[in-house]
Amino acid sequence: MTPFGTGLTAALVTVITLTLGGCSIETTAPGTARAGAASDAKGSFGPVDCRKAKCIALTFDAGPGKDTPRLLDILKERKVPATFFLLGRNHVLKHPGTVRRIAAEGHEVANHTWSHAVLTDRKPGEIRAELEKTQDAIAKITGRKPRLMRPPQGRTDDTVTEISKELGLSQVLWSTTAKDYSTNDSALIRKRTLDQAGKDGIILLHDIYEGTVPAVPGIVDALREDGYTFVTVPQLMAPAEPEPGTVYRP
Repeated sequence: MTPFGTGLTAALVTVITLTLGGCSIETTAPGTARAGAASDAKGSFGPVDCRKAKCIALTFDAGPGKDTPRLLDILKERKVPATFFLLGRNHVLKHPGTVRRIAAEGHEVANHTWSHAVLTDRKPGEIRAELEKTQDAIAKITGRKPRLMRPPQGRTDDTVTEISKELGLSQVLWSTTAKDYSTNDSALIRKRTLDQAGKDGIILLHDIYEGTVPAVPGIVDALREDGYTFVTVPQLMAPAEPEPGTVYRP
């Protein structure tokens, strides 16, 4: 597990450069966003002030799916807020009741595109459609358009950033991935997650794979025992608010 001091040092790096597909993209750490917040910033805090506490954000991609209600039961029982990056086609449209429940139970509802298209491979009009269709589908169910999006495979560039900014969407990457798409071994998913976890980290999991949801209780319990408090991604950067177009990465 990443030591407390190491995570703090990473958070204080103002901007790091992310190279994807030959393009250099500037990214901002959540801790940097907090440190740069204006005195009148209105970002909403979660259960703690992450300027003082050891925080981490749990995020789930590519749902909702058949196991998402079970995951929501686990999160409710353990009082853990999470951030869900939802796919539009075959997910949001197929499980509107689950989308409604995610929002009603206080989780952050976010955009993971319509069809999981790699946005850097698409034309501007296609990028916009991938994001807008999911925005509209979620808003129709919850009454609110998402303010965060995660580009599939984490691939972004200047065009994706510009369109995201126009749509009021911040981009959120991650610091921890269990690569749960490659295994159904819940114990391995738990180990990989815990081995990479650090202060101000953003954990990437998928609630559509067989081994992931069973791994969540062990992940939550172990991180809490290690002193972490779970928050949503916006709560991680409070009192700063997510800035449209900005790419956030611990």
